[in-house]
Amino acid sequence: MLFAPDPIYFDIPDGELVYIPGFISKDECAALFEKLLHETLWQSDPIRIFGKMYQQPRLTALYGNEGKPYGYSGIVMQPHRWTPMLMHLKELVEQRAENSFSTVLLNLYRNGADSNGWHADNESALGRNPVIASLSFGASRKFQLKHNTLSDQKINLELEDGSLLLMKGSMQHFWKHQIPKTTKEVGPRINLTFRELK
Repeated sequence: MLFAPDPIYFDIPDGELVYIPGFISKDECAALFEKLLHETLWQSDPIRIFGKMYQQPRLTALYGNEGKPYGYSGIVMQPHRWTPMLMHLKELVEQRAENSFSTVLLNLYRNGADSNGWHADNESALGRNPVIASLSFGASRKFQLKHNTLSDQKINLELEDGSLLLMKGSMQHFWKHQIPKTTKEVGPRINLTFRELK
């Protein structure tokens, strides 16, 4: 597993955004994707959106330090124990992010109909100015960001197989992000989002 020599640093207000293509080498991505797909304890949960409950349009799983649940949008997830593979990936991401993480939320986007709507990772359990590290495997998906008050501040990224995205500083307080649905033929994608619960 090799760090990409040329990360992309975005010049944006109210936050720090770094995109690192090829963080995990292509030779390893396919094997890791298959292990994550078949060995992860995936679950499907209802989610609260504007006061109504809907089935999440993706599968999820939480792994992390024992006794530290993670809650968002009316869902409270209890963590499974770290697997050796997830622990290894966590250590690689921690080294590059220069931050420790206590939990990882895995998302399986099975096709273009699976998505994640506009939101910020600003739950109180994450504390102020959390570092969020997002590691992607499988099909590329569009990742969109928009500033809460500056209408001209919008970013569209293609999160590629083996890439790492870092959101730091005050990003979660001033920006929202999403994985939109797409009608294009697209294969499955697995996303690992590392967080530190306070």
